[in-house]
Amino acid sequence: MKVVVAIDSFKGSMSSVEAGCAAKEGILAARDADVVVKPLADGGEGTTQALVEGLGGRFVHVRAAGPMGEDTDAQYGILEDGVTAVMEMAEAAGIVLAEKTGLNPWKASTTGVGQMILDAVKKGCREFIIGIGGSATTEGGIGMLQFLGYEFYDENGSLLAPVFESLGKISRISREKVLPALNECHFQIACDVTNPLCGENGAVYVYGPQKGVKPEEREQMDRQMQHYA
Repeated sequence: MKVVVAIDSFKGSMSSVEAGCAAKEGILAARDADVVVKPLADGGEGTTQALVEGLGGRFVHVRAAGPMGEDTDAQYGILEDGVTAVMEMAEAAGIVLAEKTGLNPWKASTTGVGQMILDAVKKGCREFIIGIGGSATTEGGIGMLQFLGYEFYDENGSLLAPVFESLGKISRISREKVLPALNECHFQIACDVTNPLCGENGAVYVYGPQKGVKPEEREQMDRQMQHYA
């Protein structure tokens, strides 16, 4: 008997492979079988591992900022073609990382995701597959974009910090300092949902609560997200 075990991760507790190996132990305890464990992911934790192992490639480690600015070791993959990078937001902006310091959707930033992308660009990658599940952020990627050279200014011409509370103040966006190589890059987003950015089915209302958004904050934050858009 041959059994293929492909289980998604259990957020914050078990990776896909750990869950698969646990199931393998249970199967082998019950009967003799040829059990194959394969990683599976939906765009959140484990996406990089699943793609690198499934399509062939290597893992890369880079020091990056976590969601609250703390230094963290982020991992992404480069596939065998040498130009395709696969990565997860959760590696640098993950909710598991933020739980160490406390969730704060007003301050959590995707700066570390920008650091991962820049590192891959410098290594020659031009094709990107990015899983966006499991993040602690709701700031529309402003942190990632700022690290890649985009600048966000308020109506007085002051440079804004790359956090959610800046979204409603943006008056001008400059791309004068954007990394030129980004014009050669193509990005695909891996996720299993079709929610719009704004509104009652949007990012703030649906996914904000798990990142620390309070019920009484949703309307105000959604308006700021609409302004940003």
